[in-house]
Amino acid sequence: MAISDGSESLAAADSISGLNVESDPNVPTLRRRHATSDADADALASDSENLSKDSGDRSSEDSPSSDADRDSCMDTGNGPSDSANFIMDDGAEEEKPPRGDKSGVEYAMKLTYRASSPAHRKVKESPLSSSNIFKQSHAGLFNLCVVVLVAVNSRLIIENLMKYGWLIKTGFWFSSRSLRDWPLFMCCLSLPIFPLAAFLVEKLAQQKYLSEPVIVCCHVFITSVSILYPVLVILRCDSAVLFGVALMLFACIVWLKLVSYAHTNYDMRSLSKSLAEGNSASDSVVVELPYCVQFNALVYFMVAPTLCYQLSYPLTPCIRKGWVLRQVIKLILFTGVMGFIVEQYINPIVQNSQHPLKGNFLYAIERVLKLSVPNLYVWLCMFYCFFHLWLNILAELLCFGDREFYRDWWNAKTVEEYWRMWNMPVHKWMVRHIYFPCLRNGIPKGAAIVIAFLVSAIFHELCIAVPCHVFKLWAFIGIMFQVR
Repeated sequence: MAISDGSESLAAADSISGLNVESDPNVPTLRRRHATSDADADALASDSENLSKDSGDRSSEDSPSSDADRDSCMDTGNGPSDSANFIMDDGAEEEKPPRGDKSGVEYAMKLTYRASSPAHRKVKESPLSSSNIFKQSHAGLFNLCVVVLVAVNSRLIIENLMKYGWLIKTGFWFSSRSLRDWPLFMCCLSLPIFPLAAFLVEKLAQQKYLSEPVIVCCHVFITSVSILYPVLVILRCDSAVLFGVALMLFACIVWLKLVSYAHTNYDMRSLSKSLAEGNSASDSVVVELPYCVQFNALVYFMVAPTLCYQLSYPLTPCIRKGWVLRQVIKLILFTGVMGFIVEQYINPIVQNSQHPLKGNFLYAIERVLKLSVPNLYVWLCMFYCFFHLWLNILAELLCFGDREFYRDWWNAKTVEEYWRMWNMPVHKWMVRHIYFPCLRNGIPKGAAIVIAFLVSAIFHELCIAVPCHVFKLWAFIGIMFQVR
């Protein structure tokens, strides 16, 4: 009988047995089997080396021996290294595995996954344990929540239709009553006059026909009239609340853009003047483009999905027409979902409710909680329609590149963090034209934050109180209560 030497026989023996077997003349002879491919042989060898290493460590810990003992074992052939080798018959022909990838893998699995091979090899934590839960993907749980949400809301929709019927009328989108809102529509069409007036002021300032105090006074007058004019039109007209809110939002956007246009040009004039005088303090300021008043830059800024004026913006190379069409279809669908929720859920609850200060207190709480869910759905649909669909459609048509209109506000841990992430155009405007100018003028950080929230609270109150003709300062107080 011959004893085969080499690392391959040792690896194969360890992969089959998983233990170091001492040599014994009574041990039955085993036939050596070859792997079908080099990849299978390498896999078997790596597994067997790990197993032999573990078993070797355990044996060395249990019975440590000296160098002399190991040498004697190697010489006599009674050591564990020799006993781990396969014993083959001299005249036996080696058995070869069948050809083919699939059969070769199955053959290798028969050799590797034996009953004696260890199934537990290292320390592992459960997927939902505190130290491992955030390292796992929860896509399956998210899909389950979506399925449950769809099922529950489908039942509520069917129950609502069975109770109230179809409440959306034919005049939901447009009716003869909408003709009363033509003054608001004409006011909306006349608002572009104010950007044109601001451009004329800046053009005269570039030609140095106006002094700096006169320029500031002109811009203050233009921006003030641009916000007061729509307010007076809405208050004097008996218009629908929806059209009044739309006009006030448009007027506020125009006001914010005009302030950014005037402030940016003022800063560029100051930088150009400092550089012309050789002021070393301004040399470190990086100015992308020199001070220049361009009409096409103002027109692009007024229609672009941003509130911060600059002469150039990052642009995309082309317009994806198919993508725009898909987003328009989504916009129409989600706008219809908002209308359905308002007409089928919110209006019936409000009409069937008593005055919150005249009825039972618990009844008022129940009505508010019942309105909270449909209001949340309307708010989410509004956010998705405006900040994602509409602004991205507008950006795609104008090739506007910077499309960070919102961040992951749903992961916000504080109210302050939420306000920084959910409306990025307004946040960038506040930081650029309110917060940092206050800091540069020596105003403390806390006072600068209060001023920024004060401006936001005023415009929230205008967008709600003016169209509803109710001046209770609820929106103003709600915003200011969040200041810390």
